[in-house]
Amino acid sequence: MMTLPPDYRPSDVESFMNTQQLQYFRQKLLRWRLDLLREAGETLTSMGQGGIIEADLTDRASVETDRALELRTRDRARKLISKIDQALERIENGTYGYCEETGEPIGLKRLEARPIATLSIEAQERHERMERVHRDD
Repeated sequence: MMTLPPDYRPSDVESFMNTQQLQYFRQKLLRWRLDLLREAGETLTSMGQGGIIEADLTDRASVETDRALELRTRDRARKLISKIDQALERIENGTYGYCEETGEPIGLKRLEARPIATLSIEAQERHERMERVHRDD
C-alpha cells in the first residue's frame, strides 16, 4: 500500500482514478468506516448500561425516545457501512469513480463530498426527476 503525502488532494490535472487517487479515496472510506464502527460501539455500550429505571413517566418517555432515535441513527450507520464496503469493492475491481449508469467519470468534487457516490450528478438528477414524476402519480 502506497503512502500519500499528508497534504495530497486529488486534482483534475492528474489522470482520473490513478493509483494516488484510488489510495486517497480508499483511506478516506476506511477512516469513515472506522468512525462509524467506533460510534456504533459507543452506542451499544451506553445502551447496555441497564434498563430504563426512571420512575417519572415523562423521564421514561424521554429516555425511550432517545433510544429509538439512537437505534434509527445506528441503522443509518449500518446502511452507510454497507455502501462504504461496496465503494471499497469498486476500488478493488477498478470501477470506482465511474457512473454505474453512463460509465462516465463521476467527478472529483462529487466524490470528495460523497465518496460512496455511484452516479454522476447528471444521472443522479435524472433519477430524482423520475422519482418525483412517479411519486406524483
